[in-house]
Amino acid sequence: MTASQHPRGKPDASLPVPPVELVAGRVALVVTDPQNDFLSPEGVTWGVVGESVTENGTVENIDALFTAAHAGGIPVFVSPHYYYEHDHGWRFEGALESLMHQIGMFDRKGPLDLDAFEGSGADWLERYKPHIEHPNTTVVSPHKVYGPESNDLVLQLRKRGIEQVILAGMSANLCTESHMRELIEQGFEVVVVSDATAAAKLPEYDGYEAAFLNFRFIASGVWNTATAVDRMGAVSPSSSASSRDGSAVLAVN
Repeated sequence: MTASQHPRGKPDASLPVPPVELVAGRVALVVTDPQNDFLSPEGVTWGVVGESVTENGTVENIDALFTAAHAGGIPVFVSPHYYYEHDHGWRFEGALESLMHQIGMFDRKGPLDLDAFEGSGADWLERYKPHIEHPNTTVVSPHKVYGPESNDLVLQLRKRGIEQVILAGMSANLCTESHMRELIEQGFEVVVVSDATAAAKLPEYDGYEAAFLNFRFIASGVWNTATAVDRMGAVSPSSSASSRDGSAVLAVN
């Protein structure tokens, strides 16, 4: 298996493959935007992301990661994307921000209002609800552009003693890549799960391939779901206490 583990078996770049040691009690799964507007055929972006989601098996692979994390006692953090009514008053924005506002992506009335939230584009994909509404899962405050700089993800990870992140979710070249970059800047060791994300495909652009290149250049590791599930399963939850002093680790090449 190549080091990069591209979902469609593309050759790996001639780059180093840093060893990653998953440490019980210090590793978490972070999932960006597991929401209907990205991952449901009824979502407002399905026309441009659906092909990539289907090719990668993204929906099923995110589900597998949730399952493995809960089974292994690995904490899960969800970083969602919401726009409230006051967010539509922004006076400048980037190209895709402008599009998201125009199509009502991730819209909610406000942070304290759940009216019409159930089943909306901003809601969780139905199959993920048992995983997200789980005592092992922390849903952090929403990010507003692409990265976690405007939410409390980093704070919540630090307060739990997390130093390593297994990263998945949507969208590969937007929120997922931006989370990867910021978490690395904040000193976390980040592994991206290559087939548990996807992105828009247009005649002129392939967002997923753009993101994958940066995952490989920047992240500590790029694994597929099968590898991630295997490595997560080898981190014993019973070793979490001893791992505080670094004694329980899993070596990954």
